[in-house]
Amino acid sequence: MSAKPLVSVIIPTYNRPLELSELVESLWRQMHRNLQIIIVNDCGPSVDFIRELYPELNIQIVDMPDNRKHVHARNRGLLEAKGEFIMLCDDDDLLLPSHVERMLQEIEDCDLVYADVEIFDYVIEHGVRKPTDRFVFAYEFDIPAMRKFSTFHASGCLFRPALLEQLGPFDTEVFHYWDWDFFLRAAERYRVKRVPAASVLYAFSQQGGNMSGQLEDMRPYLDLLSAKHQLGELPTKNFFLLLEEPEVKARRAATELLWDGEPIRSRYSH
Repeated sequence: MSAKPLVSVIIPTYNRPLELSELVESLWRQMHRNLQIIIVNDCGPSVDFIRELYPELNIQIVDMPDNRKHVHARNRGLLEAKGEFIMLCDDDDLLLPSHVERMLQEIEDCDLVYADVEIFDYVIEHGVRKPTDRFVFAYEFDIPAMRKFSTFHASGCLFRPALLEQLGPFDTEVFHYWDWDFFLRAAERYRVKRVPAASVLYAFSQQGGNMSGQLEDMRPYLDLLSAKHQLGELPTKNFFLLLEEPEVKARRAATELLWDGEPIRSRYSH
């Protein structure tokens, strides 16, 4: 591996300027600086301002001609990736400063690595997301258990481009479960590893947050995923209820906590 390999970071976004700015700020703070930041704007309001806010970063903006949702947007971003490695990020998540460097160290004997997560609730004050609550999301790497409930978090995961040459793009048909599908396909054929460090911050707001999705709407996609991988009958319970299931609780793992709990203030809020 070259000393400072190029990492292509793919970020689909739609009308979340504050959150996107905080993510880009967290990328600006990375100890590993050689990043190609690909922002795929899914036919939302212009995000060109982000290049003006962070002119020292290598930011490429791809504007989708119509709104095709996040899985299509990720696949569009893949077409632009030039890095020796690819990293995925949701536009409202955050990476702690050591994240990219640590993942590059961990992937030396692997093909795909993913980190543990701290999930945080927040309020927006003066243009900044201020954390109000947080909890650790860290679970043992266990493929049979992952066929029942996925604890793979795609934001911040790092993988070699050769993976997609074999697996193909992310599956738009399973929509909500594209990341679970990606993990299962990768784990069948490649060396996958969990990194026991909570270096990714996953945003969740009680005010109509991103984990309060309509369970009935998700059911058809879960059935498609199950049929594709022969997973059997899977529940569409609320995410937080699933975390309290005994077999999921039994998988909880120790992890390195790295976040000081402070918000990440971007140049957008100044």
